[in-house]
Amino acid sequence: MGSPRFLHNSQALRAVEAMAEHASGDAFGLMRRAGQAAWRELLAHWPEVQRIVVVCGPGNNGGDGYALARHAQVSGRDVRVVRLPGHAPRTDNARHAENEYRSGNGRVEAFDGKLRAADLVVDALFGIGLSREPDAETAALIAAINRSRSPVFSLDVPSGVDADRGIVPGAAVHADRTIEFIAAHAGLTTGTALEYTGVRSLATLDLPPNMLASLPASACLMSRDDLAAAFPPRRRNTHKGESGYVLCIGGDHGSGGAIVLCAEAALRSGAGLVSVATRDAHVGAALGRRPELMARGVAVADDLRAMLQRADVIALGPGLGQEGWGIALYNAAMAADKPLVVDADALNLLALHPRKLAEGAILTPHPGEAARLLGTTAEIVQADRFAAAQALCDAHRCVVVLKGAGTIVAAPGELPRVIGAGNPGMAVGGMGDVLTGVIAALRAQGRSAHDAATHGALLHAVAGDDAARDGGERGLLPSDLFAHLRRLANAPPSRAALLKPGPTQG
Repeated sequence: MGSPRFLHNSQALRAVEAMAEHASGDAFGLMRRAGQAAWRELLAHWPEVQRIVVVCGPGNNGGDGYALARHAQVSGRDVRVVRLPGHAPRTDNARHAENEYRSGNGRVEAFDGKLRAADLVVDALFGIGLSREPDAETAALIAAINRSRSPVFSLDVPSGVDADRGIVPGAAVHADRTIEFIAAHAGLTTGTALEYTGVRSLATLDLPPNMLASLPASACLMSRDDLAAAFPPRRRNTHKGESGYVLCIGGDHGSGGAIVLCAEAALRSGAGLVSVATRDAHVGAALGRRPELMARGVAVADDLRAMLQRADVIALGPGLGQEGWGIALYNAAMAADKPLVVDADALNLLALHPRKLAEGAILTPHPGEAARLLGTTAEIVQADRFAAAQALCDAHRCVVVLKGAGTIVAAPGELPRVIGAGNPGMAVGGMGDVLTGVIAALRAQGRSAHDAATHGALLHAVAGDDAARDGGERGLLPSDLFAHLRRLANAPPSRAALLKPGPTQG
């Protein structure tokens, strides 16, 4: 895996802010640097803007807004600050920033129900501290920001978004860009938050590297740049046995395509051998589509015995169903004591018929399946995706891939990993079946359960992004990913990776 990009929660960020202020002896210095960084980012993306409205709250996020407004004022822009009546700065640093802005005849206006026309609106209402629904007065101001036809630039966090959990409890600003300060916020990488952040960037505010390194992480973010390191070239003397044998079990009547998608994905992700155990009626179609598969009709669980013994990894669940046939195959696979990737109907059966999982098992639920496993609702799962993934991980002592926007991979004793790729076009039936095959193939090739889940989810998401670029998100099919899976799993390392220095020999 490449160098991780760590994600942090609000508690850790507040601690490092206090540490930085104490170390420098300049309580206002950090806010001044935040204003400078935000101004540079603004100029980099909107260099031609002349009319700027900065919406400031009463806390330190508002202070960052006043600091930015001062830079805009000095540059000769037409800038004014808008705030709610009675929301003058409440912290010493924010008051200092407001005084500097006012010292140049800076204008501050009370919000009267609408925002004046502007080329850009800067959102500096709330920072990392908000975890509740904004009150009615604030919600009206947020609505006015969202109604404006101007681009919106949020400082640190789009106001109204919970920076730790990624939820939006009420009204929230829809930003075109968000600049995060000091370190990346975990909650902005997953769930509903992704609808509001726009393009994210990070300004570390020139904090010393050792101070940033001391910041406790709550997760790490995986991106396309990590793929090359995750898929080194194979040895010239490789044989198919080294690449693993995946057994895909599923495809009850009416759902035969699910297990074929899973199996082909395993082949395209490098598995050496792939078998399919399915209904007799689906064998001909499976072989007709992909003759490299070893497809066999199974009527009863005993028909699986030899296949289970031979398999290195079992992909269980796509199209399995929850009737007698599916239950029998589920029980046989669970009893085989082989590494498992458990998806779809097998997850629903696990919720109904709990069993101890073999070591190295991987669960791949979407929020609804996660909710059934946890005995709760999908809404509660989505309200704190990190907590839900960890709860499943703890309950089953296995790796969990909680699918969705900003997929989360949780493993016992490890930091959660967030997949920073994927797109809305992937929300279509069969896409999860492909993911199951990808993860099973990587597991069969010798990766740990944690790495197989992480690299598989990342490979799948990036393949989905590339497939969407080919023709758009709407109408994207799971099978559109296959060519991209193969290409990405064989991509050469980037020039940056080749030039990266190796470890120093002592």
